[in-house]
Amino acid sequence: MAKAFIAGCSGPRLTVDERQFFSDERPWALILFARNCRQTDQIRDLVSEFRDLVGWPDAPVLIDQEGGRVRRLRPPLVPDYPPGAVYGKLHDIDADAGLRSAWLCGRLIGADLADLGITVDCLPIVDVPRGDTSNVIGDRAYGTDPAIIARIGRAMTDGLGAAGVLPVLKHIPGHGPATIDSHLALPVVDTELETLRKLDFVPFRALRDLPLAMTAHVVYTAIDRDACATCSPKVIETIIRGELDYQGCLMSDDVSMRALGGEMQARVRSLFAAGCDLALHCNGDFAEMQAVAAASPELCGAALARTDAALSARSPAEPMDREALQAEFATLLAGVV
Repeated sequence: MAKAFIAGCSGPRLTVDERQFFSDERPWALILFARNCRQTDQIRDLVSEFRDLVGWPDAPVLIDQEGGRVRRLRPPLVPDYPPGAVYGKLHDIDADAGLRSAWLCGRLIGADLADLGITVDCLPIVDVPRGDTSNVIGDRAYGTDPAIIARIGRAMTDGLGAAGVLPVLKHIPGHGPATIDSHLALPVVDTELETLRKLDFVPFRALRDLPLAMTAHVVYTAIDRDACATCSPKVIETIIRGELDYQGCLMSDDVSMRALGGEMQARVRSLFAAGCDLALHCNGDFAEMQAVAAASPELCGAALARTDAALSARSPAEPMDREALQAEFATLLAGVV
């Protein structure tokens, strides 16, 4: 039985300690970063070795591959793709072209990942930015109109799905009103609940059928003054599971981010107590990995049902003419990139 956490690793090959750790602790998934990705065959070997160690040939492997600033794979391993804002700009000019380009981006990124054995992409990012939104979101956002953001997010995920890759909806219930980067400190948002409902919640509710979602390390004082969304039963039960009707598998954002204070095991216990299904740990620090594993339960009950449902949502890749799709993508974006 897998345990309810997602782990990173320190480099392009597993260390002796990491091999033993994965074999003993059996995390639900592995997440890859640039430090893990040097060559095509090396990535495939790393993915395969992880799956062998956890004893599960279909164990999920995740990556953040959005395009723009947030991309763990870069040329010459894979082509570059533009940031999310480009699809919103094209949508403003021609809505059909904007949605088609987003679908093509998802399809092509998905094909890149599937070729390496990577089965989950932490995409789409449907946060709704403001004028003072932290640059951690910046041009990753698809625009400022919640309805258009939702449509572009849907097109992107449909493209990923056609490649046989699962999406992760982020950062629920919305990082857009935060003016601080949650990697560095805890954002506290004083936005009124009605404004959150009219703006930030809209794309998440529209995409509530997606199989996986990632929480925001953000305090929303209108909902819970004492805890960020990741660690707040009020936010998860009342807003995410309640108002937004999100019933899929809920993972935390990275528990090693500075937005979360306190000792690592306490952080992890807090997010599970709040209602998260999976803890995400990214930095590959071995002592932290051990602490996360120690505080993570085996998957069971509703959390196991949701992770199983998420994996069952993945379909085989559809046939594609990659060169033709790449050419169409380049043509569509020629006027905005």
